[in-house]
Amino acid sequence: MFGRAAPLPGPPEPGTVTLRARGATVARGRRTVLRDVDFEVAAGQVVALVGPNGAGKSTLLAALAGELPATTGTVELDGRPVTAWSALDMARRRAVLPQSHTVGFPFTAREVVAMGRAPWSGTGRDLGDEAAVDAALHAADIGHLAGRAFPTLSGGERARVALARVLAQDTATLLLDEPTAALDLGHQEAVLTLARARARAGAAVVIVVHDLGIAAAYADRVAVLDDGRVAADGAPRAVLTTALLTAVYRHPVEVFDHPLTGAQLVLPVRAVSAATPASAPPG
Repeated sequence: MFGRAAPLPGPPEPGTVTLRARGATVARGRRTVLRDVDFEVAAGQVVALVGPNGAGKSTLLAALAGELPATTGTVELDGRPVTAWSALDMARRRAVLPQSHTVGFPFTAREVVAMGRAPWSGTGRDLGDEAAVDAALHAADIGHLAGRAFPTLSGGERARVALARVLAQDTATLLLDEPTAALDLGHQEAVLTLARARARAGAAVVIVVHDLGIAAAYADRVAVLDDGRVAADGAPRAVLTTALLTAVYRHPVEVFDHPLTGAQLVLPVRAVSAATPASAPPG
């Protein structure tokens, strides 16, 4: 189904750039969504893409995945233009978690996760298919859902099954588009912990997130997009500043350290409502 493939990829050396965009401009229809973007991610890193709605985060992820062509500039995967790889070669080198999670047939959750192993069919690496699927089900905390039909699952359960499929694919680069959007607090933390663990094990991970606190806590780098351009790119403490975020989000933002842990916190400034009842006096 994928066509002729190149030799199987090996694990990248730590610090090796696996994905790079150079001067990438991308249009959707008549609208230019990304403008002259330079971006890269290296093995061992978690890079968070943040920014307001319409900033171009998901478009950049799709361009990096090879799913949207750049009208100008280039996007490279493992040192070659994404247009030079076959679909099978791409699937062996990067895995993509989209925002929406739909399956047209009533496959079980385990069968959906097992789809992530398709790129390795007939390569010898498929001998580990069952173990990889089991590990992914466990990592995403969905072992108890393995026999359930995918369409019967809740939105959050579907999201975790889709994540497990990406984990089972076992590629050196992971592209995750809002992986925490449908999840409760505990599973949000679990997903970001998984992403960081994959990076520490040698993967390159790019995550689109809206929660700036999550970006501060889990990302090695944060790229802030604004109106199709990269407004800032660097370590969370260098990039997530009150001045920059207030300007980009067009809303007052506070950035400060947690008084006990020292963790960087990012919160919107909220007006105190006049209708808020005052505390009752003692006694």
